[in-house]
Amino acid sequence: MLLFYIDESGNRDSRLKIPRADGSASKGDPIYVLTAISLFEHRWHGFEKTLNRHKNWLLGKIARENNVRLDLPDAELKSNWLRQPKARSGRPFFSHISAGETTGLVDLFYQQLDYHHMNIFAVIVDKRYLHDYMDAAKLHRKTWELLLQLVEKFMRNVHPKHQAIMVNDDVGREENRSLALKHAYILDRGTADGIWLRHICEMPMFVRSELSNGVQLADLCSYNIYRAFKSESLAYPFFARIAPHIWSMSNDASQPFSGIQVFPENSPLKELVSEFEKQRAGVPANPGSKMVSGGANPIEPTSGTGQKIE
Repeated sequence: MLLFYIDESGNRDSRLKIPRADGSASKGDPIYVLTAISLFEHRWHGFEKTLNRHKNWLLGKIARENNVRLDLPDAELKSNWLRQPKARSGRPFFSHISAGETTGLVDLFYQQLDYHHMNIFAVIVDKRYLHDYMDAAKLHRKTWELLLQLVEKFMRNVHPKHQAIMVNDDVGREENRSLALKHAYILDRGTADGIWLRHICEMPMFVRSELSNGVQLADLCSYNIYRAFKSESLAYPFFARIAPHIWSMSNDASQPFSGIQVFPENSPLKELVSEFEKQRAGVPANPGSKMVSGGANPIEPTSGTGQKIE
């Protein structure tokens, strides 16, 4: 069984101009990204314990030095908090740890991609080229369908004897229900492109992001892809950091495909996917296509300054 943790970046509002009360309009966000990261279920314990033990060490340090008691959910990572000092200062956890300790925690999250041979898949929606009938709900459901197709291609090409289950950020009761209904329909009828999801089972699991390190890592990866495609530059350092883990035509598969899909087809952002594939063709493929046995994680939790935690 493979778990696919899913989160988004950008917003689902398909409008490029948002009306204001005074009659003017603000610019809408032209890009929306939905991202999935894979994790073998037998590697979940090592993944979760490594990150939670490091978080708990930081929480204990906060309690000792500041007499502030926080719980594990308070140590949630979100890309917008990490990018914005003001947002970070408003979070008790981040306001009580140093910049080095924050960087150390983020580094530990990214290190899991390599150690656990995790693969990244993403659908990028270019709202500038959508049809007028595409509202926020339709946009989300279509993006979900396209992401399921990428996961199915990966499973049938690389892990045909395994099943996948989707673990999604809990965004609200009505939105969860709408997405689950779309998911059930696709499982029963296949996708609009005629792809049957023979390697994806069950309804999506909706989890609170503060309780799931997998969703938190998906959030970080999703923003990095969003940032690179919104700026139309693959040079963004944090995109470069995760690029070796994004599934590529260069990976070993019976039917090669790219793990990044741009929608709709007439978007010029497809050229950026071609550029990504050319770059990946020049480097060794991520070994995530191979099933690896479990075991203890050799990455030692640190304080973020290189000091080993005892």
